[in-house]
Amino acid sequence: MIDNLLFTADIVAPVFLIIALGFFIRKSKIINETFVTVTSKFIFNVCLPALIFMELYDIDFSAVIDVGQIIYVYAGTLFMFFLIWIISIPFIKEGRDLSVFVQGAYRSNFAIVGLAIISNLFGSAGLGKASLLLAFILPLYNILAVVILTVPMRKERDLNLKGTVKEIITNPLILAVVVALPFSYFKITLPSILVSSGELISDVALPLALIGIGGSMNLTNLKKASGLAFISSAIKIILIPLVLTFGAYEAGFRNTDLGILFILFSCPTAVVSFIMAEAMGCNSKLAGNIVVISTIGSIITISSAIILLRSIGLI
Repeated sequence: MIDNLLFTADIVAPVFLIIALGFFIRKSKIINETFVTVTSKFIFNVCLPALIFMELYDIDFSAVIDVGQIIYVYAGTLFMFFLIWIISIPFIKEGRDLSVFVQGAYRSNFAIVGLAIISNLFGSAGLGKASLLLAFILPLYNILAVVILTVPMRKERDLNLKGTVKEIITNPLILAVVVALPFSYFKITLPSILVSSGELISDVALPLALIGIGGSMNLTNLKKASGLAFISSAIKIILIPLVLTFGAYEAGFRNTDLGILFILFSCPTAVVSFIMAEAMGCNSKLAGNIVVISTIGSIITISSAIILLRSIGLI
């Protein structure tokens, strides 16, 4: 038990300590909102794509891609998305609240928190497989976000299908996977100078992204956080991981595959959910509170679950 506890601390603590560092240096005014905004764009458009490309370009896709895992993730995400939406309708009358509540409950911060934990937990092999899975889950997350942020608000006419499709296709993280495919399939070797440069940029991605999450957190608003924020967060970091990880176990997933699925489902709510809620006229304050509560809460839930899963030999 002690060994599992120490192992989990080594895996999870560094991720959340860096998030805490981002929060405290923002409070100390070492960084400001402009820094967080600019670095977030830099990470999303440069660092994370570089990380994903470097993890995938020399990997054997035939050994990494798992169609069954992708199908399970899609089925599980869609099932929970519509279940939460349907059950919430009688209890949440305001469309702007319902939209944010549902998005906060399903949208995982897998690209940053998830990849960071998987990198510590499973190393490069696990990170490569998780990066490939990320490319498949991002389009689904974006499509569901557009649906839930428009339909309850009765903004169907504002839905720009062409723009949405373009945004998904041109997503830098998805493009990184597409560009990496021919390098992997044809075993193309990059010049060492490009590999070294790519690795340097990749090394910056996750730490800087975690600092950005911490820097964007606003604990002051938690004093006025509604019950909806806590319930949505609980669904995100407790109910969904419990249901879908058990389902993955029953479906036959084990070891690294089960661990990756657990991390995907148990990650806190993605920061982009706040950005989208604000841009589309929904309750952005509620969205921000869900991000903060789920991030803080996931420290306990992820750590506890990893200890349990390791204790019974599943990961």
